[in-house]
Amino acid sequence: QIGNRGTVTEAAGFNADTDAEKLKAAMKGAGTDEAAIIAILAHRTIAQRQRIKEAYKRTVGKDLAEDLSSELSGHFKSVVLGLLMLAPVYDAYELRHAMKGAGTEEACLIDILASRSNAEINAINAVYKTEYGKTLEDDICGDTSGMFKRVLVSLITEIYEAGEARWGTDETKFLTILCVRNRSHLLRVFDEYKKISGKDIEESIKREMSGSLEDIFLAIVKCMKSKPAFFAERLYKSMKGLGTTDTVLIRIMVARAEIDMLDIKAQFLKMYGKTLYSFIKGDTSGDYRKILLELCGSEQK
Repeated sequence: QIGNRGTVTEAAGFNADTDAEKLKAAMKGAGTDEAAIIAILAHRTIAQRQRIKEAYKRTVGKDLAEDLSSELSGHFKSVVLGLLMLAPVYDAYELRHAMKGAGTEEACLIDILASRSNAEINAINAVYKTEYGKTLEDDICGDTSGMFKRVLVSLITEIYEAGEARWGTDETKFLTILCVRNRSHLLRVFDEYKKISGKDIEESIKREMSGSLEDIFLAIVKCMKSKPAFFAERLYKSMKGLGTTDTVLIRIMVARAEIDMLDIKAQFLKMYGKTLYSFIKGDTSGDYRKILLELCGSEQK
């Protein structure tokens, strides 16, 4: 599996052919056996799901994602199709859809690009070019503007990766510093900043910036301090109050299930005094709720 703090771990006694058979049976005839689909896909790692896709193609002669796509609908379908993708493929898909058509889902660009490592970003860049025939940078440049665009571009091109941060002009000092992506160095910079200015770097960002620019700088800082806390807050905000921002909820539950969901759940409880499980349960319904709760894992731990 791709991480070691996930709720989704390798299924013991795994047999791709058996799983492919069960999925085929779940879609046979009238109606769909959603429970069977959840039981399999929510309890296999990404690598195991790739082998199921291969087995399905070999035995049924069709594409598993296409078959599921025609059988399912709504948010449940979005979760299932996301689970079938390799991590960089899912990220590239989400980024592409955040920029396609009218308007841009800035939250998606921020959530993904501020939280992924350089190695993950490199993989996303490669997949994006292969899948969509143009670079992620081209699409970002065509879809965003100003300083927000500059930050996004610097996050995906690693301009500052090697060097230690230098304070630049006022306009670019945050950019220069935050796009270094050297975590231990940045945490020292944050401490130093607090000593010199008497303020937390997050307070300064809130005071000096607004809109998407403020959002992305805060996201970079929060991810540097603690990715699980960053994702816990994003999940909380996607569900608190009226309505649910399902795109955010789905993206985090699918992308982090195998990496650090255990830590995200612990942070959620610590920060909000309620379990992530109870929040999802109270905010969603049907098969969509069932599959998210399986990805979340038990309420207790």
